[in-house]
Amino acid sequence: MTESIFTKIVNGDIPARKIFENDHVIAIMDLSQVTKGHTLIITKKPVRNIFEYDETLASNVFASVPTVAKAIKAHNPDVKGMNILMNNEAVASQTVFHSHIHLIPRYGEDDDFGLKWADNSQQYSDEALDKIKSDLITALEAMAK
Repeated sequence: MTESIFTKIVNGDIPARKIFENDHVIAIMDLSQVTKGHTLIITKKPVRNIFEYDETLASNVFASVPTVAKAIKAHNPDVKGMNILMNNEAVASQTVFHSHIHLIPRYGEDDDFGLKWADNSQQYSDEALDKIKSDLITALEAMAK
């Protein structure tokens, strides 16, 4: 994997506002602060994104999410919810190709963050959904071998 700004932060080569660290991740304040308290959980292991995770890495990384999320909420009682996002590849808005998870506190519907969530259910027949299901099961079975 190519060295990124997150690799440099993990290695201590450049400063960051670190709020949490364990053997597997560091959590830092995101410079953009999409909303107050926006935090990134960055893998210490240099992997590009979720497609390079194994079960052990996933367990170790995602185990830190509730700890950091609860700290963000405890810090600010105005937090009413939280978006937890992981962008994987450019088409999904990943811009730094070192795995990281965004924790974005939500304060209300007008807090300058939003998601577009389309309902495309009318575009899929039962047969099409059954085919997708079958293909996914086949892929999972092949990966288990």
